[in-house]
Amino acid sequence: MTNFLMKPKIDFAFKEIMADEKARIGFLSAMLKLNPEDIKETTLLNTSLRKTYEDDKLGILDVRVLMNDDTEIDIEVQLAELSVWAERSLFYLAKMYTGQINPGDSYNKFKKCVSISILDFELFDDTGDFYSCFHIAEDNRHTLYTDKMEFHVLELTKLPEELKDDSDNILLWAKFINAERKEEFDMIADKNPYIESAYQTLQVISQDEEKRLEYEAREKAIRDHNQFMYEARQKGRAEGIKIGEAHGKTLAAIEIAKRLIEQGYSTNEIMLITNLPKNQIDKLY
Repeated sequence: MTNFLMKPKIDFAFKEIMADEKARIGFLSAMLKLNPEDIKETTLLNTSLRKTYEDDKLGILDVRVLMNDDTEIDIEVQLAELSVWAERSLFYLAKMYTGQINPGDSYNKFKKCVSISILDFELFDDTGDFYSCFHIAEDNRHTLYTDKMEFHVLELTKLPEELKDDSDNILLWAKFINAERKEEFDMIADKNPYIESAYQTLQVISQDEEKRLEYEAREKAIRDHNQFMYEARQKGRAEGIKIGEAHGKTLAAIEIAKRLIEQGYSTNEIMLITNLPKNQIDKLY
């Protein structure tokens, strides 16, 4: 147990790390390109989004933060591939945004909402960049429509193998989150005091027996989900091959039937040769 270290990209471990205010300030200042000293305070919020109506889809966030300028931030870690991730993150951010206002309030009350997605799969196939940032802007002039919504995406599968001496803080944090070996953590922590604080927290929680049990339960749930999805895809692929083969045989039989019709064979003879039903052969005449 002495050498055991949790993986920061497992959401349980990431939440625990973000509970450390110094690590939280360091991560947010890197992602939002702020001077850490300008972040005077960050507050962890309740991660359950309120439901406007009884049948609303309930949203549960990984880490939700309120900045000292009232900016609200949703940080999510997603390991299993999800093709609708953009829609999902928009849903959560929209819930955060509309949750700021009550009936009768002025629209001036709205504060900026930021989504930070940490993904262990490739979301964008049009770029090799591991980091993307999106705003609502005009297509040609790129004029901001509003700065009240902002989306940051880290794709861990696109991280470069090696760190350079001039690697920026976003890359350092992404490499830390993706790290699994002590040697990696040691090297990255030496480059950034805020990541060093995150690493210290990681070491502490990794030696906490109760937290380790929670972490391992979460890791097992993720493994089970990934295995279930893999087996479902394999089963679907096998079923698809069977259907494809059957479809291919039917098409071949139809082509043979057409030629037999041209050669004057009777319907019964064609049925015997091709195994096609009578109504299907009748349609070919």
